[in-house]
Amino acid sequence: MFIRFIFATVVAGLLAVGCGKSTPPPPAVPVQLLPTAAQPRLATTKLYVGPAEITAEMALTQTEIATGMMFRTNIVENEGMIFNLRQPQRASFWMKNCPTPMSCAYIDPQGVILEIREMEPNNTNSIVANSDNVMFVLETAHGWFERHGVRTGMLIQSASGPLIDTLRNPRQR
Repeated sequence: MFIRFIFATVVAGLLAVGCGKSTPPPPAVPVQLLPTAAQPRLATTKLYVGPAEITAEMALTQTEIATGMMFRTNIVENEGMIFNLRQPQRASFWMKNCPTPMSCAYIDPQGVILEIREMEPNNTNSIVANSDNVMFVLETAHGWFERHGVRTGMLIQSASGPLIDTLRNPRQR
């Protein structure tokens, strides 16, 4: 048994060395750089959130979504940002480089609020949704949902109809 172990070790060592050629290191994995400044104001849409109205910037591209509200220091009461994640998933948001507390709603493809979460400034811990059916996320001023009587189960729509239609190709409208 011991001899088989020694033999296997020697063979493995020879295979690793090969013919004296060294194997090249694996290619470097591209690192997604974090934003270093707030993004310019994005195109907006008016949303009807339960009994309330809010004007929301639309984060639609990967860069817009990744940057979100980073570095923003003033979040106006009836303004926010709506993120279109393109397909249902277990969303996960964090507050890196966000110096102002916020609230967020995780929303399903039909526009129904699944969860409302409070987010603390500069917290780098992910706030993971309980559902894997989140397609949209609405970020607002801290406590906005509570102040406006908005709760889970309520529907969010835009002036032109369902969220999924409004956020599909809004720049073509």
